[in-house]
Amino acid sequence: MAKTREQPGSQWERYQSDDHSPWNLRRVVHLHRRAGFAATWTELARDLKDGPEAAVDRLLDGKACDSPVGDFDAIARLLGDAAVASDNPPRLKAWWLYRMLFSPDPLAERLALTWHNRFATSNRKVNSVALMRQQNDLFRQQGRGRFGELLIAVVKHPAMLVWLDADSNRKEHPNENLARELMELFTLGVGNYTETDVKDAARALTGWTGRSGEFREVPEYHDLFPKTILGKTGDFHGDDLLRILLEHPATSRRLARRICELLMGEGIAGDEAVDQLAAGLREHDLEVGWAIETVLRSNAFFSEANIGSRVQGPMEFMVGAARALELFDPPPSTLLLAEWGATLGQDLFHPPTVFGWEGGRGWINTRSVIARTNFAGALARGSLSNPPHPPDLLALAQRHGAASDPDGLLGFFAKLLFGLEDASELSQTVGTALAGADEVTADSAGRLVAALLGSPRAQLG
Repeated sequence: MAKTREQPGSQWERYQSDDHSPWNLRRVVHLHRRAGFAATWTELARDLKDGPEAAVDRLLDGKACDSPVGDFDAIARLLGDAAVASDNPPRLKAWWLYRMLFSPDPLAERLALTWHNRFATSNRKVNSVALMRQQNDLFRQQGRGRFGELLIAVVKHPAMLVWLDADSNRKEHPNENLARELMELFTLGVGNYTETDVKDAARALTGWTGRSGEFREVPEYHDLFPKTILGKTGDFHGDDLLRILLEHPATSRRLARRICELLMGEGIAGDEAVDQLAAGLREHDLEVGWAIETVLRSNAFFSEANIGSRVQGPMEFMVGAARALELFDPPPSTLLLAEWGATLGQDLFHPPTVFGWEGGRGWINTRSVIARTNFAGALARGSLSNPPHPPDLLALAQRHGAASDPDGLLGFFAKLLFGLEDASELSQTVGTALAGADEVTADSAGRLVAALLGSPRAQLG
């Protein structure tokens, strides 16, 4: 069980179920959609019965989902090794989607996705499936530990060093790419450093290379003259620079904001809440897991304002739909899911720039809305399986106690997908999917689910 730790202040006071904010199905669905990739009906019922403490414990302990495959770790490792051995980028994307779909630890995969976006590195330039897989595993293994350890590991990893041209950063002609992204994107943020800081930070990093797939520090390439960075002067090397950046209070605040971007809706966590979380991070040596637990156990996280207030990214949307509908036997082709992800705007291992994906409302535009609607239809028809295999969504509903009539079917999927006890607001959304039917069929159940997944509500988590 996860150890309960002190929270940083009133903005993050602990959630307690009461008449105003009851522990109900809607909050269980919210927890899994925001901190994982949705949940099956059995998982939702379990967490509703056991209460918020146990539900959050399972997420933090990596036991939130009952993996439907035998030895998940062994199979995932085999798929990853095969992708590397074949040097096949699509298979690497399929490997990660397999992990998202079947891992018992969805929070780890959500954090890996977050760090992939924040330390945005593209295989278009790295051109190495092996290095991209190593970096991805690093995000997963260290993603909820101390941020300083994660930062050091990421910045010294050859994928990042290749991506940001570290090998061309030498004392005669310093290259500022790595230094600038370290300050602007990874730690301080714009407005907390000067151009002079960037230039001297680049000099401190001279000599770091990622040759032959390994980190190396080449002494003869290093600039030995004094540098002044954020008001400190010395013959700084790369490790000194990282220490200076990690000690600066702007880094803890930026980290706090990143965690809020992951778990909170747009505009829900104000400046005071971010400042309190940042102060707690400094007291806890920038431990990401502490901040994640603090947010997930808070009143703010389970508030009405936070529920359904964040646009789901393509991976959350696709994998969450497949998991909630228990599309495990046969599962969707993860190769096809990866292609759909690119169509919806998130091509794994290929973020568009060093800034990553814009996220938030940036996920939604005319093209992506149409693509999401088409994906929903393909998923409900079984077109994503290879060979195609229409899922029996009517049988799924009946297995979990839904009545075999239009109202019963709509009510079940409204609960499963959105946590809604009253499905009346969705009647117009489903349109003609069940129109005029006294009884439902597997085909009409598929049309109903496709309509729900294509609705505006389904895009919010």
